Amino acid sequence: MAAARIPAGVWVLGLVSMLMDISSEMIHSLLPVFMMTGLGASATAVGLVEGLGEATALIVKIFSGTLSDYLGKRKGLAVLGYGMGAASKPLFAMANSLGVVVCARFIDRVGKGIRGAPRDALVADITPAHLRGAAFGLRQSLDTVGAFAGPLVAVGLMLLWSNDFHRVFWVAVIPGALAVLLLCFGLREPARPPAQQRVNPLRRESMKRLPAAFWWIVAIGAAFTLSRFSEAFLVLRAQGTGFPIALVPLVLVAMNLVYAASAYPFGKLADRVDHLRLLAIGVAVLLAADVVLALAAHWSVVMAGVVLWGLHMGMTQGLLAAMVADAAPAELRGTAFGLFNLVSGVAMLAASVLAGVLWDAGGPAATFYAGAICCVATLAVLAAVRTRVPVKPPAA
Repeated sequence: MAAARIPAGVWVLGLVSMLMDISSEMIHSLLPVFMMTGLGASATAVGLVEGLGEATALIVKIFSGTLSDYLGKRKGLAVLGYGMGAASKPLFAMANSLGVVVCARFIDRVGKGIRGAPRDALVADITPAHLRGAAFGLRQSLDTVGAFAGPLVAVGLMLLWSNDFHRVFWVAVIPGALAVLLLCFGLREPARPPAQQRVNPLRRESMKRLPAAFWWIVAIGAAFTLSRFSEAFLVLRAQGTGFPIALVPLVLVAMNLVYAASAYPFGKLADRVDHLRLLAIGVAVLLAADVVLALAAHWSVVMAGVVLWGLHMGMTQGLLAAMVADAAPAELRGTAFGLFNLVSGVAMLAASVLAGVLWDAGGPAATFYAGAICCVATLAVLAAVRTRVPVKPPAA
């Protein structure tokens, strides 16, 4: 059984991600509605805040990933990143203006950016090549368990405390702190192999060692990220069909439940099948989700689109991480994850801001139809890559 052969350190990193996601999603599942109903923000403002937050996290990854390669140490940076995420939670609980939310979101996402690339590189460092798809899928599944448990807790507390956003945000501080403690005391970082020399990833000769296949994966990631914007718009779509405010987080519960259930099986599948074909199927599922969400007039149809959205995430997120890990030299993995996420971060910012502008100008349908068009463009990029650079899974 593949799960039994996955190193213990991957399980620890997955549980740390799960705890932090419980903390974060207790807040983020309510944040779009809090900003619009509690602080008077527009959909464009929500898109800008979410886009800047996610882009910041992805862009910061290049610096932390490069630094982890240079130092040969990754755990310390991961602890710093998770620590910043935990420290941001009290700011959300005290927020009484959009400016405070932006500040808290920025700190939280900088922390996510600092920890992301070193954590992903750690997973690759401690996992045999033939199990990487399963390992990334497992970590993503545990992370996503937190992503649906957090909104469930938020729903229960909102019902218990009569829609008191601030009290719910205070409770979110607890699992964030537990995540930092588990990482500090539960994970031992592997020593750098003696044959693996310390390198400066920013030197030109080091960058030239990243193969053409890696840069094609970067291009795929950018096109794919343009096709999917912040999940905040799923929350707003549900609210627009009559969901009570206290129950709106159930949208993210449904999405992340499907995501968590599918990430590990598809991660295992990625170790045995053609990567590009599996990724193309995932993009096609996102295309279907966008069309369903654009046409939805009832909450049940919205939920069908949300389920498809979660399925595409489970099919693609661990797969993309495994593709990056396979394409990059071991001593440049942190840099590779950072570069990949830098480009994806810029695309995420553009996608989320555009989604908000289209929402305000043409309504929800305009936003989701634009996402569907970007999916078609991504499939075209995948077709072009298949004829230029074959990207295959590692041999078992």
